[in-house]
Amino acid sequence: MLKIENLSVTVADKPILKGLSLSVNAGEIHAIMGPNGAGKSTLGYTLGGRPGYEVTGGSVEFDGQDLLALAPHERAAAGLFLGFQYPVEIPGVSNVQFLREALNAQRGHRDEAPLSGAEFLRLAREQAGMLKFDMEMLKRPVNVGFSGGEKKRAEMVQMGILAPRLAILDETDSGLDIDALRIVGDGINAIMRKADKAVILITHYQRLLDYVVPDFVHVLAGGRIVKTGGPELALQLESEGYEAVAA
Repeated sequence: MLKIENLSVTVADKPILKGLSLSVNAGEIHAIMGPNGAGKSTLGYTLGGRPGYEVTGGSVEFDGQDLLALAPHERAAAGLFLGFQYPVEIPGVSNVQFLREALNAQRGHRDEAPLSGAEFLRLAREQAGMLKFDMEMLKRPVNVGFSGGEKKRAEMVQMGILAPRLAILDETDSGLDIDALRIVGDGINAIMRKADKAVILITHYQRLLDYVVPDFVHVLAGGRIVKTGGPELALQLESEGYEAVAA
């Protein structure tokens, strides 16, 4: 599904990713862990197409397409979803309005008929219910006045509604208490643990991986993936630290 080869990226003329390679197949969940400044968020932003992240080398193929040649909205329409570490607030735009416009824009790009208001609300209620997210919250402006945990759960509702093929989730566990962590973990499994989908989880901590057990764990350090293992690697990182494991 996703094939990254020797990807190099600079931000404000500073090299961050330095020849990173990674392959993700449909049906797989990959966790990427590493110290601060290693390039984890840079990888997510680059795949999502955020401005200011300059690709200086390498290639990224997504479902047979050159991902780097696509505009951000085209990447989304192709089935890529980026969950932010710090979800932004959009005053004056309700979650319902935002999500219906986003979903129908993507459906239009794929030559699919738009959902009616009733069809969309049915889908939104279903996804919000799965995440134990009050439907009334979706009528409020996007993330305005939401707690950190509410923002992350709202983002998972977005993911459920948009139904991507590949979700890149950047520190989705930050700001979550124990109950919210379990709810979000269960939501990721319900939405994305399917044979035709895949997930890249960017995280500092083992705790989310107790709920969303990855097929592979990668250690990203110095702009490259320096070690790969199974779920036990995350436990080793938790107990021994990055420096000892990645040396």
